[in-house]
Amino acid sequence: MFARAMARWYFGMQAGAGALWWVGVFTVPGVRQATLGGLDAETIAVFDIPLFVGASALVAAGVRSAVWVAVPWTLLVALGMATYATVTGLGGWGAIAMAAAAFGSIGAGALDRYGRLPSDKLLVGPFAFREADHATSGGYVARTGRQIIVFWGCFLGVLPLVIAVIEARWGVRIAFPLLAAVAGGACFAAGSALGIWSALTMSTRGEGTPLPSASARRLVIAGPYRWVRNPMALAGVVQGVGVGCMLGSWLVVLYALAGSIVWNWLIRPHEESDLRARFGSEFEAYERDVGCWVPRAPRLPRR
Repeated sequence: MFARAMARWYFGMQAGAGALWWVGVFTVPGVRQATLGGLDAETIAVFDIPLFVGASALVAAGVRSAVWVAVPWTLLVALGMATYATVTGLGGWGAIAMAAAAFGSIGAGALDRYGRLPSDKLLVGPFAFREADHATSGGYVARTGRQIIVFWGCFLGVLPLVIAVIEARWGVRIAFPLLAAVAGGACFAAGSALGIWSALTMSTRGEGTPLPSASARRLVIAGPYRWVRNPMALAGVVQGVGVGCMLGSWLVVLYALAGSIVWNWLIRPHEESDLRARFGSEFEAYERDVGCWVPRAPRLPRR
């Protein structure tokens, strides 16, 4: 019931925000230009006010079937606005707003439909939790090295560059001071050092790799794991923020911070449930003693 109440609250906020946005579109020329570019506001309003604002308000009022109108329409508009902004370079802030609404609508729609976020559906393929096969220490290190090349190249290289290019094309860049780039480089270096240290500790002490489908066979309480339970996740967030600052992209910084929220709320509970099932009281003691995100002075013996 609480989850569905949260979904209704979200759709109520979305309806209110949508209504205020349309008021701004028709009364403030700057809002119209920044969010719709050269699109015909009157024509779009004929469809969007009932299908976005109205349907969201109905969901908030308890008409659950209206979800099947509000969510698909929001996704359609978000896709259309993103395409328009990419092709023309106009209406970028509207594309940003609708992308945020699309993600929010999907999440709220899932809460309304399932009473929870079905995060278990994300745990497929390489992200399904399985113990690593037996291998030598060198074999684990080699596999971990390949994973780092692929995942860092994708999530800290290709995707941030794509986001930064889109940000520039949509005309939503915000100037960063030079100091931000310097600080970003320092963050990236520190995060990378922590990530490599964590990965090597996992490979040599835990008999596994950072990838969930080849996870450690032993509980690791050594190296950075003595201070914080998820040093690789922490390293990834710091790296991502650093990349965003170096690129001068607030959207990349947001991407990194959003990734930490997704991992913390959707992935971490499953990971810790798996560890609890495999290591029992040993992991429970570790969980009590060592923080998830904030380092603590270690009290547990090395493992």
